[in-house]
Amino acid sequence: MNIPNMDDLDVFDRKILAELTTDGRMTVTELAQRIGLSKTPCQARMRRLEGQGFILGYTAVTDPAKLGAGHIAFVQVRLDDTTSPALEAFNAAARGIPEIEQCHMIAGGFDYLLKVRTNDIAAYRRVLGERLSTMPHVSQTSTFVVMEAVKDVGA
Repeated sequence: MNIPNMDDLDVFDRKILAELTTDGRMTVTELAQRIGLSKTPCQARMRRLEGQGFILGYTAVTDPAKLGAGHIAFVQVRLDDTTSPALEAFNAAARGIPEIEQCHMIAGGFDYLLKVRTNDIAAYRRVLGERLSTMPHVSQTSTFVVMEAVKDVGA
């Protein structure tokens, strides 16, 4: 079975993805006008792109600070065991901690990089001590606190 990738997309598909990445709330009519297609073929292309997994969903971009999550820390995590069962246990635990906004396995001097959002440094300290440090197989963490977000694509 052929898994679709960027090479399978034509200029209209790429325009649809670019426009929706900028504004996912625009109407199909507006999108069709912007890319130079009529509404029906534009809508059919959108459905195909959704079905093929190019479009994963639509979401609102919110202000984390107004929602009580303006403090950002990046956390390097080293594990004491990197066997598949240990990695799976860590991954499952990470998915269950709502303050972890992103979790990436890293090839390098540590095993994972987490993006953690909390209300303030005191809340982060509690999350670190009570949740992150007690995750399966965590042997060491290093925290880097964000002073200012200079560029954030999702915002």
